[in-house]
Amino acid sequence: MTEMALEAEGLTRTFGDRTVVDDVQLRVPPGRVHALLGPNGSGKTTTVRMLATLLRPTAGRARVRGFDVVRDAARVKRCIGFVGQYHAVDLRLTGVENLTIVARLHGLAGRAAHARAVELLDRFGLADAANRQASTYSGGMRRRLDLLGGMLVRPDVLFLDEPTTGLDPSSRNEIYGMVGELVAEGTAVLLTTQYLDEADRLADDITILDAGRTIATGTPAEIKEAVGSGLDLVLPGAAHVDEAVAVIGAFGLRHTGVRTPGANDSVRLSFTTEAHSVPLLPVLRALGEAGVPVDDIGRRRVGLDEAFLTLTGRERIEESA
Repeated sequence: MTEMALEAEGLTRTFGDRTVVDDVQLRVPPGRVHALLGPNGSGKTTTVRMLATLLRPTAGRARVRGFDVVRDAARVKRCIGFVGQYHAVDLRLTGVENLTIVARLHGLAGRAAHARAVELLDRFGLADAANRQASTYSGGMRRRLDLLGGMLVRPDVLFLDEPTTGLDPSSRNEIYGMVGELVAEGTAVLLTTQYLDEADRLADDITILDAGRTIATGTPAEIKEAVGSGLDLVLPGAAHVDEAVAVIGAFGLRHTGVRTPGANDSVRLSFTTEAHSVPLLPVLRALGEAGVPVDDIGRRRVGLDEAFLTLTGRERIEESA
């Protein structure tokens, strides 16, 4: 088991009579990104907190580089980095001061701590802002500074708990580049995120939790393949949405989303099926018999967001501008 950077067996956490994490299994090799996905309240953050020694498991066990997160917590802390959901930056200090303090807390001596802080700021594009107060940084710059704090010790395992929430696309791309460099050097990353495109882009493997239990695990491609195929239907307006959903549902397709009025008041409905082909002609014929007008209809491959919605039994309603 010790060849894994991170592993968990039967990991469980209860609060009173409420089970928040229930029998979770994880195996993350070095140099891989493993995304932990799930709806709000699914147990993602609790799982990460147990793995990072911040919360004691009720049952099961977990190891980081072979060290038990309960019995060997001090050793585990020396080989992990942690970037939480909220900024851990002191806005009164400069960038280099923030990182130097973190380095000192990790046991580096004064000059070594300062040198490591300067090295990371230069490497990841913050050298020009190193001596500015963090209060003058943009949100993306502060998040990069957060991430650098988690990278100071060159961690064997880096926990990223929703690291790009609230960032613009450019800042998100900068974070992705930093994570990619770290993984290329052999660090294992456990990522939680609400952005499914982010998980699809970064993750080598995915575990989906719902109500504390694992409901799917595999590569992004495997999870999408397991869901099946999809169908998109475009109606000229919203008047026949319910009839269309009923007609297509009779063919065993599940309604997973609706994009409501765009520039021309059209409505796009999305459906999935576990089958790997969709019978377009019979569906189109049935829609015509039900008096449902159709602007467009077509098959499509299921994306990770739709696979997630299908697996968790949720439906998304999207409002387009």
